[in-house]
Amino acid sequence: MNTASIVSRVWSFCTTLRDDGVGYGDYLEQLTYLIFLKMADEYSKPPYSRDVGIPQQYNWQALTSKKGAELEVLYVEILRELGKHKGMLGQIFTKAQNKIQDPAKLFRLIDMIDSTSWLVMGADVKGDIYEGILERNAEDTKSGAGQYFTPRSLIRAMVECVQPEPNKTIADPSCGTGGFFLAAYDFLNNPENYQLDRDQKHFLKHKTFFGNEIVANTRRLCLMNMFLHNIGEIDGESLVSPNDALIAPSPVSVDYVLANPPFGKKSSMSFTNDEGEQETEDLTYNRQDFWATTSNKQLNFVQHIRSMLKTTGKAAIVVPDNVLFEGGAGEIIRKKLLENTKLHTILRLPTGIFYAQGVKANVLFFDNQAASPEPWTKDVWFYDYRTNIHHTLKRKPLRFEDLTDFITCYNPENINARTETWHAENNPDGRWRKYSYEELIIRDKTSLDIFWLKDKSLTDLDNLPEPDDLAEEIIENLEAGLNSFREVLAGLASKG
Repeated sequence: MNTASIVSRVWSFCTTLRDDGVGYGDYLEQLTYLIFLKMADEYSKPPYSRDVGIPQQYNWQALTSKKGAELEVLYVEILRELGKHKGMLGQIFTKAQNKIQDPAKLFRLIDMIDSTSWLVMGADVKGDIYEGILERNAEDTKSGAGQYFTPRSLIRAMVECVQPEPNKTIADPSCGTGGFFLAAYDFLNNPENYQLDRDQKHFLKHKTFFGNEIVANTRRLCLMNMFLHNIGEIDGESLVSPNDALIAPSPVSVDYVLANPPFGKKSSMSFTNDEGEQETEDLTYNRQDFWATTSNKQLNFVQHIRSMLKTTGKAAIVVPDNVLFEGGAGEIIRKKLLENTKLHTILRLPTGIFYAQGVKANVLFFDNQAASPEPWTKDVWFYDYRTNIHHTLKRKPLRFEDLTDFITCYNPENINARTETWHAENNPDGRWRKYSYEELIIRDKTSLDIFWLKDKSLTDLDNLPEPDDLAEEIIENLEAGLNSFREVLAGLASKG
């Protein structure tokens, strides 16, 4: 059976199950459990003959020998028991539940997976099938899964700029479904970039990646996504920790951090009060290695990521606009970033590219440095890919090609040999412009929220976006505003 027909079967079955109320997310989970069990079975046979730790009564052969109610009972038991194991196996099956209530459809899904040899299939094929469903799942707004899915075109552009090298470590403290790991793996594994020797391939598979993901379902999808792309081992340790990355300093120092931390502004925890009611309170992390104490989640992630890096480490992080202008702790952290790291590039992103509505975000690129009495940042280069740019998720999604001009300007081969495209007289519409440390440090609150291009939609009435695009943009802005009001209301309620 060829790749296209496998993808087609996987999708058609998903459609069948949707009629029974099984969404993409639930389908993805069941696929994950079953493909893992099938691959474990394939590993147990020659030429591999490996024992991956699944007891005989819970293996693939046991599952395919049952039908009807017996199959459902055994499947539920397998999910429960395998979740008690250690390593990758236990993490894949943590809190696993059967979401397919019709045993006949469960049998058909098992039969579909059984008819395919997964180990002989290329990692790119297995990965493409899985990534495709992950993306469909992110598009399903009701599931809320979009918050764990960063546009792959943006991730690829970030990796192309950072250009990770072999035998170096890469972390993502909020790794979602593992998009940054896969893009970095593809970059390192691409023969046009590197010709890896045997030791470098082993390091890439087993020792390169470190992640954190606190949501069990998302962590499971991430582990399976990595595994299907040939990262990690079926009977090895989990490369993704279930711990909240912000609680304590990272146990490892790494060469690169690529991340898109969650967009919620506040860190909070829920608890039951004396009256038995659910309450939420802001969570502040008291870390000695942080520059400032705050309950702002993104500011904490920026500090944590800087603390994870080796002195030669590099980071690329997606952050919302408030990180660039917020006062108090935000101002302290921006000043420290300019002083203690080489904050060399900020990419301003347009709305309409994330599954979370109305998000205004940026990518910060900085290189960590050893302690110095002088500020390390000399210039910050800004690329404005927001003003007069219109993207929508369905009609005009962000493509990698849209960011190639930014990558050219970024000049990954030598970031010290860059040329501005902006010029006050010759090219006032240039999107690539630098500001010196001296210019930035005297700005109010050391704000890095900088624009210089004119918004043409305010003056050029002949070239307005399509009505559908305008409507979608208005909806996005309204939803973003509503989310901001909800945050304010939640803050007032917690103080009241």
